[in-house]
Amino acid sequence: MTLTERSIRRDRRPILIILHQERSSPGRVGQLLIKKGYDLDIRRPVLGDALPSTLDGHAGAVIFGGPMSANDPDEFVKTEIDWLKVPLKENRPYLGICLGAQMLARQLGSKVAANCDGSTEIGWYPLHPTERGRLLMHWPKMVYHFHREGFELPHGAELLASGDAYPNQAFRYDDNAWGLQFHAELTRVMMHRWVVHGAHRFILPNAQQGREHLEGRMLFDAPLRAWLDDFLDIVFEGKTAAVTPLLA
Repeated sequence: MTLTERSIRRDRRPILIILHQERSSPGRVGQLLIKKGYDLDIRRPVLGDALPSTLDGHAGAVIFGGPMSANDPDEFVKTEIDWLKVPLKENRPYLGICLGAQMLARQLGSKVAANCDGSTEIGWYPLHPTERGRLLMHWPKMVYHFHREGFELPHGAELLASGDAYPNQAFRYDDNAWGLQFHAELTRVMMHRWVVHGAHRFILPNAQQGREHLEGRMLFDAPLRAWLDDFLDIVFEGKTAAVTPLLA
């Protein structure tokens, strides 16, 4: 990035970051957005922070994951789901990650629920881009998960990637609303913390053990990070990734 580009980007409006725990971090999403020249406006509605009535003062928004469900009756959960009318109405860039994607699905009228067999995705699992997804960009073969519920694909949304246990993994609605079921934002420190504090969940059906989480990071994290860097450009810059056509 040239000095001129950095100067231009420094004047940009901040990106609204919505987190769900006092010690939560935007992780690599935050790091990469800052590197791209954005400031971050971090808010935690669960702790009483208000959300803006318009995104005129922001370049976009990201709602991250959390241990709660999009079906929970907590007031902040309802508030965030209802607030998603703002980026949708204003057609502003929005990215929902895990819980944030499930909240978007709820706002668009879709259900969020666990699989009937109780299976989870906790660890590293294969990702299968759809034809539309492959035309958009290159995708990693394995991604990291930590969830017990999934979402129905909202009516009118484009499915970009699917999974084995939970079929809906990435989607776009209209031009600027995006949802991801998986986590690309974890730093090494974040993953170690999740493995320690989330160890009680490793007994759940289809969950991987902690060592598999950490071993998988060594094998699969580099392409996931590279993908995230490109994906954030698509979401917040409107860029198109260079994709080599697949051979027949």
